[in-house]
Amino acid sequence: MDFVEKLEARIKSVNSLLCVGLDPHESELFPDGKTDASESDKCDAAYIFCKKLIESTGPYAACFKPNAAFFEVLGPNLGITTLQKVLNEIPTDIPILLDVKRGDIGSTAAAYADACYSLGADAVTLSPLMGWDSIAPFVTGKYAGKGGFLLCKTSNPGSNDLLASNLASDETLYEAIASLSNRWASEYDASLGLVVGATDTEALKKARRSGGQTIWLLAPGVGAQGGDLSAAAAAGLNDLGTGILFPVSRGISRAPDPGEAAKKLKESIQVSQEKFLSSLKDSRKRDSAERDSEWIQPYQKKFIEFTLAQGALKFGEFV
Repeated sequence: MDFVEKLEARIKSVNSLLCVGLDPHESELFPDGKTDASESDKCDAAYIFCKKLIESTGPYAACFKPNAAFFEVLGPNLGITTLQKVLNEIPTDIPILLDVKRGDIGSTAAAYADACYSLGADAVTLSPLMGWDSIAPFVTGKYAGKGGFLLCKTSNPGSNDLLASNLASDETLYEAIASLSNRWASEYDASLGLVVGATDTEALKKARRSGGQTIWLLAPGVGAQGGDLSAAAAAGLNDLGTGILFPVSRGISRAPDPGEAAKKLKESIQVSQEKFLSSLKDSRKRDSAERDSEWIQPYQKKFIEFTLAQGALKFGEFV
């Protein structure tokens, strides 16, 4: 089962588009402000922190997204080992999207891919700015079927410095990335997605249009970064009311009851999906009515109404 198949099976099973982030910030591991903890103590605390999150939010998660940086910073001896222990706690039917944002070519990219997938990841986040060469090692060859989410229009304000730049092709850089992802996915039979911030609904709309209906979007920024869930859903969902994942980390981990927070987020996403699909249905009805009305000109409509009123035009069988 490849990444997309596994993801869609999980989504169908739990009816959720919630992606739960596993980001063991030191401030959350030691809320009392302890700063002199040993590497071993930090790693133990991170493992317990993530394990509790997995257990409490698992029933509501479409996938888990551990951020490798928060494990690497735990220490050079046990940090990655702790990440492996955490990933081992995730049930096998829940996809693992490892947030690493890699971007290199050749043997370096291949080494990065080996490192990520040896941990058990099903998909990774990637920077596409070095082109297909930097993406291929993660999603083709021995890793065909694995997933790669390409940084497209990220949720940070500084993303406008580069990703929103206008190109000679009269499109933004992020629109070009979205179009490329669609082309690469088709040409190389690759499982690709796009990272587009929920904080920029216009970018979500354009990325969906350029990337196509089948590509998956990862839309960070709901909650702590101020992204509006309903607006982001309306902008990024595909015509089936799916095709987008909403990753949330601090909004869940810092809640008094992370499991309840995850459940409420899942339900809020469902409400947004239903609202979107209802709006889409209404829009299609209006479009259909407008197309039908184009077949009859105003003067023709008046003539039909007049003849019907005068009894000169009847439908049915008459003796």
